[in-house]
Amino acid sequence: MPKPGTWRSNFAMFGLVASLNRPGGNVTGITLVAQETVAMRLGLLLELVPAAGVIGLLANPSNPITKPQVTELETAVRSFGRELHILNASSEGDIEKSFAVVQQQHIQALIVAADSFFDDRRAEIVALAARYRIPASYVRREFVAAGGLMSYGPDVPDAFRWAGVYTGRILRGDMPANLPVQEPTKFELVVNVKTAKALGITVPSSLLARAGKVIE
Repeated sequence: MPKPGTWRSNFAMFGLVASLNRPGGNVTGITLVAQETVAMRLGLLLELVPAAGVIGLLANPSNPITKPQVTELETAVRSFGRELHILNASSEGDIEKSFAVVQQQHIQALIVAADSFFDDRRAEIVALAARYRIPASYVRREFVAAGGLMSYGPDVPDAFRWAGVYTGRILRGDMPANLPVQEPTKFELVVNVKTAKALGITVPSSLLARAGKVIE
């Protein structure tokens, strides 16, 4: 699992704070970083489908957090000796068109980038992944609860707990400028065994042992 301190923050990347340890100004908080989980998600997905040689990334080019995710995945795909295809989707209708490309380009496994645009359309994405029988990995556990294959990402309830802690400290007089931006320290793997069976995939016991939640 990634270690705390290796994660870059969207807060710092986009100039929202001066640094993670000393934010400055009136902004601090908790970040649910996504780009640095992409390599881990690829590795976990390849444990399920080790023969997959062509990997797809469903990404929203309109979102500034997409580029770091693409860069991270490109490096990871090269290290695994696989081929990568980027499937762009940023408006209504793009998602279904992208899944048609999955079939045309013989993509064998799919990473869905972290993006609120995709979060809002998770039912559509999960349904299309099932229709095209493509093993897919997501960053939010809600996709897996909706029938997706697997997810790996920050533990959101833990982030909310930290948000509550910070709210209390600020109400008691602490200055946001002096409160370090909190990065994730807990990450969760969720696997949907029912979906895996529907795709003809046997989930290794070693992967199940690492899962924080298994959906039967």
